[in-house]
Amino acid sequence: PPLKVKTHLQAQSASAVAVGHQHNHKNVMGAFRSIYRQHGVAGLWRGVTGAIPRVTVGSAVQLATFASAKDWVCERQWFSQGSWAAVLAGAMVSSVAVAVAMTPFDVISTRLYNQPVDADGTGKFYRGFLDCILQISSKEGLLGFYKGVGAVYFRLGPHTVLSLFFWDKLRNM
Repeated sequence: PPLKVKTHLQAQSASAVAVGHQHNHKNVMGAFRSIYRQHGVAGLWRGVTGAIPRVTVGSAVQLATFASAKDWVCERQWFSQGSWAAVLAGAMVSSVAVAVAMTPFDVISTRLYNQPVDADGTGKFYRGFLDCILQISSKEGLLGFYKGVGAVYFRLGPHTVLSLFFWDKLRNM
């Protein structure tokens, strides 16, 4: 539910520059109340089908690429095993892989969360996760799944690097 509210609020803009559907919530609590009043508890969870694979894929890619990249730079003797530089290099490679893997799911989640719904709570643009994938791929092609990849990287990159760096250092204590 917090991701849906965040998406609604971030997509909101003045009518002169508005793009896409506008939900017009006044604040966070107003968004929760409005969604709950109109569509109940289920309305707060609508669109989560895009977020679950996003987190699953992101975590898997993050851990797999971190270990592999860290080993790879050490095998080439660019950095010594266990050095902070090797850990940082592995984390940086992983952060790029995470952004590339998660962006399609971010696009899908955002579209599912932000679409308008009719009175019974059915999305007006997409019937669900698979329908969203099919529509994006047929109308926009593969690049349609990578809209905003730069912004995704600037959000996930530092988080991934710092998380993996500190996780590795704390794990070795």
